[in-house]
Amino acid sequence: MSIYKQLFLTPKQNILIMNILILGSGGREHTFAYKISQSNRCEKLFVAPGNAGTASIAKNVNIKVTDFEAVKKCVVENNIEMVIVGPEDPLVQGIADYFAETLELKNVMLIGPSKRGALLEGSKQRAKEFMMQHNIPTAAYESFTAESLEAGKAFLEKLNPPYVLKADGLAAGKGVLILKDLNEAKQELENMLAHSKFGEASSKVVIEEFLDGIELSVFVLTDGKNYKILPTAKDYKRIGEGDTGLNTGGMGAISPVPFADEVLMKKIEDRIVKPTVNGLSKENIDYKGFVFIGLIKVNNEPYVIEYNVRMGDPETEVVLPRIKTDLIALFEATYNQNLNNINIEIDERAAATVMLVSGGYPEDYEKGKEISGLENVEGSIVFHAGTKSENGKILSNGGRVMAVTSLDDDFRKALKKSYQNIEKLNFDRMQYRSDIGFDL
Repeated sequence: MSIYKQLFLTPKQNILIMNILILGSGGREHTFAYKISQSNRCEKLFVAPGNAGTASIAKNVNIKVTDFEAVKKCVVENNIEMVIVGPEDPLVQGIADYFAETLELKNVMLIGPSKRGALLEGSKQRAKEFMMQHNIPTAAYESFTAESLEAGKAFLEKLNPPYVLKADGLAAGKGVLILKDLNEAKQELENMLAHSKFGEASSKVVIEEFLDGIELSVFVLTDGKNYKILPTAKDYKRIGEGDTGLNTGGMGAISPVPFADEVLMKKIEDRIVKPTVNGLSKENIDYKGFVFIGLIKVNNEPYVIEYNVRMGDPETEVVLPRIKTDLIALFEATYNQNLNNINIEIDERAAATVMLVSGGYPEDYEKGKEISGLENVEGSIVFHAGTKSENGKILSNGGRVMAVTSLDDDFRKALKKSYQNIEKLNFDRMQYRSDIGFDL
């Protein structure tokens, strides 16, 4: 242990100063880095592979998040004591199990569920079975493969439109189709099962009944036994104004959700959060991390649409800035399974974020566009997503380029602040939605 660390280690508090690694490269990871860099418990911060935003507050390490050997090398060489896993891919591929089974890594605090836990996101069918098993309210469903394609088409005929088709595996947030026409639904089912529309992810497809209501996201941090409910959020998936056009990874978000009042939140906690955490415990699933619960409110009743096993993006950009409690303390309690002993303090202000995306996204888009005006932003936080630094310039490096987040008394004021700052920013063919929060 370094002298620096010893200075901060008191017998009374046993506060440990750590080297920390965040895995991922998007806006979510920049937000984690932003919050953790403010903690006096972080000595050195690394992000792999990171982006131009993380490079300004941490050391970027050019490794793939699914290259576990390279991650191990980075952890060992830099004496890293805590690893926060941002995206779903390494979790579904079993990075938590890899750490638990590797001698040099088994004492490193990894924040993220085991491979069994990650199946809640890795397989839509598994998620549905888990919900049914633990009496968690969700839409009726059946799953089909290429061999049962005709049975799938027959099942569609029994449902009322619109028809919901979900690729069973990971499809980067794009594997869900909602279709109004029966023939189109049958054709898309065939495209998914017989013609691999979403690759391996759609080798199995879940068809479920359509629930008509308004969506929201609830984020839970759990150690597998105890839990803390984090601020609610609502994101906007479609590329076009008024929620039209293609699905994206998310065009903006607000927090808290105005209609998520005490009555609804009590129902969500009692009927969904508690049974989810109890279900993980009953099944002896090692789960130390986030549960992102995608919900829909139908006639004031909550139903689960899906689980994700990590924080959402762009929801992280509005949820984390509202958490006042030291994230490192929260994660340490999660790893040590004493989350019940920590109080979580939330900023009462509302947060709103707007994504700036590349022209053509979510389809073909160009990278390498110079971004200008960042130095002029006032009163908002810019979280980088698809960006890189090159020759002293910040360039676009993805479809979702950056998120502009603001806090204020209510989400409309926060949005106004974000939009005012967006006017100061520019890159070629920059696009964004000007109607985030339109339905609230």
